Amino acid sequence: MEKISSDVLKNDLVRALTKAARAAGAVLMHYRSRALNIRRKRGAGIVTDADCGAERSAMRILREARPGFSILTEESAPRARPGAEGRWIMDPLDGTTNFAHGFQFFCVSIAAEIDGRIMAGVIYQPVTGELYCALRGGGAWLDGKRMRVSGTNRLDDALLSTGFSYKHRNKSLLGVELGSFERMSRAAGGIRRAGSAALDLALTARGVFDGFWERNLAPWDVSAGALLVMEAGGMVTDFSGKPFDPFARRIIASNGSLHRKMLHRI
Repeated sequence: MEKISSDVLKNDLVRALTKAARAAGAVLMHYRSRALNIRRKRGAGIVTDADCGAERSAMRILREARPGFSILTEESAPRARPGAEGRWIMDPLDGTTNFAHGFQFFCVSIAAEIDGRIMAGVIYQPVTGELYCALRGGGAWLDGKRMRVSGTNRLDDALLSTGFSYKHRNKSLLGVELGSFERMSRAAGGIRRAGSAALDLALTARGVFDGFWERNLAPWDVSAGALLVMEAGGMVTDFSGKPFDPFARRIIASNGSLHRKMLHRI
């Protein structure tokens, strides 16, 4: 299996992202066996002390690495200030509900954006210690080994993943989401809904999943994972087939071979 290149290892963005993600992950593991202070956010999501502690830990490292970058995160969510050299886009805990319930499918997801393009991304799963990283033009890697998307070309052989928005309490939106789920279920070999869009994308890049779709996502949910998929040879678009935009809210990611078939059924 191809080993990671020195260009990727030495890239300052990748190094900063890796250091920050590991630091955030250490905070999450610290909180994992402790009673959590859980608060409900506007829009029905939850936030815990672990989210906030992980964010603070990662932000210290990112600010030191690139003082001219702004930071867009799920918990504080400032827009990039005018004239910023670039922007870090971070979810310090993707899969908060899983984390709060002791379900081990959660991660840290951080990306670097320069001039409107995602240039590097890291997803770290602290329970397993697995580190996914991608550098634009430099490939996608898992613990230093090259990742490739799957070679599945039949939808009825495919294992897909998806998620339902926190806004699913809205009956009309829930109906739309269930409609997509039904159409995909009839066509695909199987579907998983595990509760972390970032990890779903990482596993699509890894070739475990053959595709992923979801509505009402934010930039911190998808920026790192989308780059992983594209650098692993896959395709990422919105629901109309337009090129990936982290602010588009709707995403389909696939191994490429299945993309048109998924778009047709969404």
